[in-house]
Amino acid sequence: MEHVMLDLETMGNGSEAAIVTIGACFFDPQTGEAGEEFYRVVSLQSSVDAGLQMDASTVQWWMKQGDDARFVFKDPEAVDLVLALADFDSWIDVYGCRDRVKAWGNGASFDNVILRNAYHLVWREPAWKFWNDRDVRTVVELGRVVGFDPKKDMPFEGVQHNALADAVHQARYVSAVYRRLGLVPSVVCGAIEMAPVHGNGGALVYSGGCPEGGSSSLHYRKR
Repeated sequence: MEHVMLDLETMGNGSEAAIVTIGACFFDPQTGEAGEEFYRVVSLQSSVDAGLQMDASTVQWWMKQGDDARFVFKDPEAVDLVLALADFDSWIDVYGCRDRVKAWGNGASFDNVILRNAYHLVWREPAWKFWNDRDVRTVVELGRVVGFDPKKDMPFEGVQHNALADAVHQARYVSAVYRRLGLVPSVVCGAIEMAPVHGNGGALVYSGGCPEGGSSSLHYRKR
């Protein structure tokens, strides 16, 4: 798989917010298949020592959350930020490829940006290329255009504000929007026909891809 959904729980809203948990999962947005999962609780002190920042409003928000969500602040398995990032790198290397992995975050300025800044503060290269950043909120908006609001129409499973549970949920609804948009391929030797394009009775068709090779093209076919 080449798609990874990221989710962070932090002690701030800025681009250098202190990280307390990192959750991620591989997934295939076209099939909805779920892959390997990653979860680390990060020592808040190590995040602050690295130069990441806390803000009062987020601290107050966390104080209002349930015990299950706030357990991360006393989790005995919390690790140093550098170790958490090294573990994340290893996970990407085992199950994916840094040059090809697409990193999804819930907001163009949040998860991916914060995690990338954390890498830079500890003098490490991020585990994905910047051109492979992907934004969940844009896909959610596209879903609403075709009458599907995953924020309202898909029940949440697990503990809310747990980074891994949030990542898995976001992967599920990105995949659901892909299906609503007709971005689920049906593969036949010589052609990959996408599901019907919403509202116009046509389909996108990719010609090519047989083992024996040959030319390829992408075109729209009216039904």
